[in-house]
Amino acid sequence: MTTILWFRRDLRLSDHAALTAACAAGPVVAVFIRDATVDQLGAAPAWRLGLALEHLAQALEARGQRLILRSGRAEQVLAELVAEVDAKRIYWTRCYDPQSRERDTEIKSRFRAKGIDVRSFGGTVLFEPTTVETKTGGPYKVFSPYWKTVKTRDVDAPLPEPGKIPPPETWPESANLADWALGARMRRGGDVVRAYLHPGETAAQNRLAEFAGDSIALYHQRRDLPAVDGTSGLSEYLTYGEVSPHQCWHAGLRAREEHSQGAEAFLRELAWRDFATHLMVYWPDMLDNNWRAGWDNFAWREDKSLPEVVAWQQARTGVPLVDAGLREMYVTGRMHNRVRMVVASYLTKHMLMHWRIGQRWFGECLTDWDAASNAMGWQWVAGSGPDAAPYFRVFNPEVSGQEIRSQRCLCPPLDCRGAGQSARHCAGLF
Repeated sequence: MTTILWFRRDLRLSDHAALTAACAAGPVVAVFIRDATVDQLGAAPAWRLGLALEHLAQALEARGQRLILRSGRAEQVLAELVAEVDAKRIYWTRCYDPQSRERDTEIKSRFRAKGIDVRSFGGTVLFEPTTVETKTGGPYKVFSPYWKTVKTRDVDAPLPEPGKIPPPETWPESANLADWALGARMRRGGDVVRAYLHPGETAAQNRLAEFAGDSIALYHQRRDLPAVDGTSGLSEYLTYGEVSPHQCWHAGLRAREEHSQGAEAFLRELAWRDFATHLMVYWPDMLDNNWRAGWDNFAWREDKSLPEVVAWQQARTGVPLVDAGLREMYVTGRMHNRVRMVVASYLTKHMLMHWRIGQRWFGECLTDWDAASNAMGWQWVAGSGPDAAPYFRVFNPEVSGQEIRSQRCLCPPLDCRGAGQSARHCAGLF
C-alpha cells in the first residue's frame, strides 16, 4: 500500500501535511518531477530550486529515504511510478498558479477513475484562497478589508517532522540532479550569488528563529530601510517551501505575545503574500495582463530591445538607487522591497515601459521569485493592479537615494564599500 509523495514547492520535512499523512498510511516513495512548470522557470529561480532539491535529498537520505527525480509530463511520470511500485495513493501539496491547477485537476480526475486515492493538502499559504470571501460573497479586491478578515483567524499549529518515513520494498530508478543542470543558465553569475545563499530547511529554520528572537522587535521600523538588515530574509525560503507560512505565522504570534511591536507588521506582510495568491486564483490573467482593463490602452512601450531597456537591465541608467537595486539583485539574487518599488516605478513611469518587461526580467533574476507576488507587485507600482498606487504616484529615485544615504551603516567593515553603505544592499554604488 505504497504512497507516492509528490514534492513541489514544499521542500521540507516539518509542517508537511501531505508527508505526515503519507507516513501514517505506509511505505512512501518521494518524487520530484521536472515538468513544464519547472522548465519554464527563469535562470535564477531554476538554479535556486536545484539547490533546494539537493538539500531535501540529503535530508531524506539521512532518514533512510530517497528523493526520486523524474522528467516528463507529470501524469505520465506518475502513471509509470504507480505501476513500478504498485502505489495505491498519490499525495501532494497544492499549488495555485493556473498552469499547476489545471494540471492537478486533470491528474486527480484520471487517477481517481483508476481507483487511486489522490489527495492534495494545504501548506503553501495561510488561508485557502476560496475560504476568504467578502460579506456579500466573492473575492477581496483590496488588501485592507482582506487583512481585517483574516488577521483574527486561527492558523493550524505547525506539524512536527514525522518520526519515521517508511521506505518502499524496492526503489524506483531516479535521474541524477547534476544531469538536470538547473543552474546552467546562471553561467558565471552562479558563483557570485552563491555566497549569499543558504538553502535548505535547516538554514530556513535557523533564519526564522534568529529573526523571531531578535530582529522582529524592530521590524516595523527597519523593514523599509535598504541599508539596514531589517527584513525577515524569509521570502526565498517561503518560495521553495523550505519553511512554511504556518511556522512563520506562529513565530510572529509568539513574538506579538511578548509585546514585540514589529510582530504585527510581520504578520501583515505574511498576509500580503497570501493576498497575492488569493488574487491569482480568482484572476489568473493577472500574471500576463492588466488587472484593471482600463489600462489596456495605456501608451506603454513594449520593445524590450530598446537601448534604454538594455541599460536598465544592465544597471546603467545613471540613477544611483535604481542601478544599486539592480546590482544588488545580480550579486545576491534578491532586492530590498522598497528598492524594488523604486526600480519598478522608474521602468514603468519614468521610461514608460510596460510592467511585463520588468516582471519577466525579475522572473529571470530573483532567487525568491514568486509568480503571484511578482505580478501583483509590478502591477501595484504601475497602477494597473488591485490596491494599486495611483497612476500619478511616482517613486522619486533621487529623494529615496538621499534618504538611504543618511542611514547609518550597520554592516561589518569588510562588507562596507562606501560612505556608510552596505555592499549587500547598494552594491557599493554610493
